[in-house]
Amino acid sequence: MLLALLLAAPPVFASDAVIASRGQDVTIIEGRERTVYEYRQNGILRMIRVVPAVGRPYYLTPADPTRGYGNLEQADMLVPKWILVEF
Repeated sequence: MLLALLLAAPPVFASDAVIASRGQDVTIIEGRERTVYEYRQNGILRMIRVVPAVGRPYYLTPADPTRGYGNLEQADMLVPKWILVEF
């Protein structure tokens, strides 16, 4: 029965440009030039981390953090922010 279900399901093909994996609260979108991590809490987009193929990782944050109640999908504009020092 399981074999019949697998054969009836349409095949899934992943393109080389974008492969999306879904974890519990993190969506990972891999591409040739960068990997994007979307962090969600209760279905609300809270943080976006971008890891470029060349260069330092950065976070996309709202230009005005007081608008949208922390939901990045409601932000007017997202600006990059880099971590300068970690210890």
